[in-house]
Amino acid sequence: MSALDMYSGSPQEAQESGLLAPDEPRPFDLVNPGGKTPVLLLCDHATRFVPRALKSLGLDEAQLARHIAWDIGIAEVTRHMARRLDAPAVLSHFSRLIVDPNRLLDNPTLIPEISDGTVVPGNRDLGEAARRARIDAFFRPYHEAVAAQIDAMMAGGQAEGPAGGRTPVLVSMHSFTPVMHGLRRPWEIGILWNRDPRLPRPLMERLRAEGLTVGDNEPYSGADGHGYTQHVHGDRRGLANVLIEVRQDLIDTQQGAAEWAERLSAVLEAVLGDPALYRVEHY
Repeated sequence: MSALDMYSGSPQEAQESGLLAPDEPRPFDLVNPGGKTPVLLLCDHATRFVPRALKSLGLDEAQLARHIAWDIGIAEVTRHMARRLDAPAVLSHFSRLIVDPNRLLDNPTLIPEISDGTVVPGNRDLGEAARRARIDAFFRPYHEAVAAQIDAMMAGGQAEGPAGGRTPVLVSMHSFTPVMHGLRRPWEIGILWNRDPRLPRPLMERLRAEGLTVGDNEPYSGADGHGYTQHVHGDRRGLANVLIEVRQDLIDTQQGAAEWAERLSAVLEAVLGDPALYRVEHY
């Protein structure tokens, strides 16, 4: 049984929790679901949205605009890439401070009380019922949407690989702050991966060939076991996958986001012709 399976709340129970009002957006956005390219783009930290019921988690506007609440710029990059590649994308629609969709449910940073030195009052002393309500209202629907899109791509045949396969490639999109704990990060982009080298290695080679400083499992590691999306939807299902981190000062404007979306789309297109990417493989 997975950590996610431990929580069995239904969508109706999530609605009854009172965390999302009827006029507030559902906890995920599905973009271009019928896209013809066998790539699924995922964006765990796309927005800083906090529903009214959670009263901004006790934070002010300036605090919610920081990287602690979302991955700045990456939603725009992901949407551009979905159009450019004609690929489907699933984006979260809730702040990572409510519940982080890229954390295991037993991870202490799932609902952080402190994030990069900022105390989050609305996350202090949460009981089990309150934690469960957030998981049922936000975490579960997002990951169920991801799983459903993968199932549709594998079964429906709208995404045909070069070898005629229907198995999609997963690309998880994130961004990272240029400075953390007083240290300036030198990478423009990071490629995070665990055991499956099919996609990350050729991506790193091509990005470095463009003169970029590319982090290999930097500034975070895809092999440290803390992440959720890449491991559960990618590794566990045997799908070729990668997590891409782009430095936020490069994509915090519309122009920067569009330029990096074009660059990443072109690099991805150059490696997607490998038939090995469209096989289920467990490493």
